Amino acid sequence: MDNVRGRTIAITGAARGIGHATAKALLARGARVVIGDRDVTVLESAVTELSKFGQVTGYPLDVTDQESFATFLDKARADGSAGHIDVLINNAGVMPVGPFLEQSEQAIRSSIEVNVWGVLTGCRLVLPEMVKRRRGHIINIASMAGMVAVPGQVVYAGTKFAVVGLSTALADEFAPQGVEVTVILPTFTNTELIAGTKATGAQKPVQPEDIAAAVVKALDKPKTHVS
Repeated sequence: MDNVRGRTIAITGAARGIGHATAKALLARGARVVIGDRDVTVLESAVTELSKFGQVTGYPLDVTDQESFATFLDKARADGSAGHIDVLINNAGVMPVGPFLEQSEQAIRSSIEVNVWGVLTGCRLVLPEMVKRRRGHIINIASMAGMVAVPGQVVYAGTKFAVVGLSTALADEFAPQGVEVTVILPTFTNTELIAGTKATGAQKPVQPEDIAAAVVKALDKPKTHVS
C-alpha cells in the first residue's frame, strides 16, 4: 500500500525551509499537500510555486494558537477527498541561540510555545480521528540538539529534547491503536532558521531536501526515530 500517493498531508511552517522542501517531495509522490505558515505573504508565494508540482493549498497558521491550528486542520480536511488528515507533519519551529542569561523571557516563552506547545496541540487535534480510523501518521521535526545539547542553545535544546521525549512516548502509546509517530532528528540544516549561526567542522549543514527525503522514507517504512 502506498502511504503517500493520494494521502492528505498537512505540514506546519511550510512556506520555506524544511517544510517547503518536504511539501515539494510529497507532491512529487502524488500526495495532496496542505501547508500552513504564519508568514502569509511568503505562504502565498510558496503555494504558487508548489502548485507546479501537484495538488497543494495553503492557509495561515499560528501553531501557538489552538483555534488557529484547529481551523487550519479543518480546511485541510475539506481539501481532501476523504475528509480527514492522513499525515500531520509538525515542522514549525524557532531557534533562539546565544548565551542563556541574555535570552529574553519573551524569546524563551515563544520557543516553548512554538516548538513544544505547537507540536502537542497538533497531536491532540489529529489523534482522535486517527485512532477512530486506526490509521494515521504524525511526524515531528526535532533536531539532533534534542539528543546532544551544546552551549549557546540551552532553550532550543530543551524544547527539542521535549519533542523527542513526547514523540517516543506517543509512538509507544498509540502503536496498538494503529497510529504511527515518528520524530526526525536533523543535524545543522541549511535554512533561514540557522541565520547568524555557524557550523563546526563536525556539524556541516545538510540541505532541506535531505530532511524531506528522510520524511518520505519514514512514511514509506515507518519507524519511531530517524536521524
